[in-house]
Amino acid sequence: MEKRKIGSLEVSLAGLGCNNFGWRIDADATAAVVNAALESEINFFDTADVYGKGQSEEYLGRALKGRRDKVLIATKFGMKMGEGKEGGKPAYVREACEASLRRLGTDRIDLYQMHQPDPSTPIADTLGALDELVKAGKVREIGCSNFSAQQLREAHAAARPGAARFVSVQNHYNLLHREPEAEVLPECERLGIAFLPYFPLANGLLTGKYRKGKPFPESSRAADGFGPKVFTEENLALVEELARFAESRGHTLLELAMSWLAAKRVIASVIAGAKTPEQVKTNARAVSWRLTDADLAEVEGILASAHVSH
Repeated sequence: MEKRKIGSLEVSLAGLGCNNFGWRIDADATAAVVNAALESEINFFDTADVYGKGQSEEYLGRALKGRRDKVLIATKFGMKMGEGKEGGKPAYVREACEASLRRLGTDRIDLYQMHQPDPSTPIADTLGALDELVKAGKVREIGCSNFSAQQLREAHAAARPGAARFVSVQNHYNLLHREPEAEVLPECERLGIAFLPYFPLANGLLTGKYRKGKPFPESSRAADGFGPKVFTEENLALVEELARFAESRGHTLLELAMSWLAAKRVIASVIAGAKTPEQVKTNARAVSWRLTDADLAEVEGILASAHVSH
């Protein structure tokens, strides 16, 4: 599996999103998914304190017991947790980090990400607290999530010389949601920040399970009302065209969704969630299709003709 850089970290091009752990799947199913990821050469595991109200971190830590040095763990802080605490205030950042370390059963977090901006706290204050955690050896690299290009610029300017600065940003990006292309991706290129796309499969719409005129699978996100905004007639029609293109090249829609993201050098790892070992293995294989410039141009034409929001 190809590796790319997030700061000093070398991460697998396919990463595992751990948002299903403790919410959709239990500890045993989590362990099976984690084992399959390791067998598939995935070394990058992305979770957050809020996933499964802390259980995602717990289950992940348990599943990785005895193998901690083989992997890179990314987690996040800043969304409402526990006693309703949230944000980027220095005291809370320290508290949230200790709680995550405890749940993960580890002495360090490889990539600690601010889950969302906190307008009530100067970013310099948050960065100061994160720098202390890096100097204390509790965190190796720091990143952010759901930040705009302007917020990335502000954070970059606020970091003191020689202190830790954000080396990654994790935002919503996929074939059907291309908003980061306008400002965030160019800003990442300019600042040398790695981009991590979340929802690479558009809530499952790009897995190929959902086809026009066919009933949605029973246990799917569409059936349980998750991500209905994505499941529009227009998007389903577009999915048909993208699937036709992928199949004409001997690939699946899912492989197209993952490899299209991987084709951008600024993207360090394509993080997809999984509920079963089979899904992880499929996702891990999916990033290996090297799209040619001609392929990318053809995909661009399909997307442009459908007026997908950029």
